[in-house]
Amino acid sequence: MRSQDSKELLAPLEDVWTFLSEPYNFSDWWPGIGGVQPDRRGFAEGARWTLFRGSEPGLLQRPHAPQMLVVSGLESYKRFAFNLPRERIDAALLLGQVRQNHTLANLTIGGPFMWGWSQRSLARRVLQRLHDLLQTAEP
Repeated sequence: MRSQDSKELLAPLEDVWTFLSEPYNFSDWWPGIGGVQPDRRGFAEGARWTLFRGSEPGLLQRPHAPQMLVVSGLESYKRFAFNLPRERIDAALLLGQVRQNHTLANLTIGGPFMWGWSQRSLARRVLQRLHDLLQTAEP
C-alpha cells in the first residue's frame, strides 16, 4: 500500500530542515515514538537509529520496545527518506519553498497494512504534527 499527503508549513525551509535534521526531534513528529538514539553518523544517509516506542502498548508491541530506523536518502533542504525495517515501512518527506517563510511538505508512506492506522491518516497526522511544531513564520 502507498499513500501520500501534503501540507503547507508556516515556517521557512531552513527552519524546517534544521528541525528535521536533529534526530532527537523525530519522536516529536512521528506518532508512537517515545525516544530516539541515533548512531554515530547522526543525520546521514545509511545512519541507523534506535527508536523506542512510547509508553502506550500497541497491537503485538510492548511499550518502550526498540525498533530500528534506517536513513535511506537525504538531499539537503529537499528530501528525507527512511525505512522502518520491522514494520516494512518506507517513508519519504519532500520539502519545497512555496513562498517566503512557507514550506510545502509532501509525505509518501509505503508498506503493508498498518494495524491501528491507515497509511493515509498516518501521513496526515505526521504532517499536522510538523505543522503544529513549526509555527515560526508570521501568518
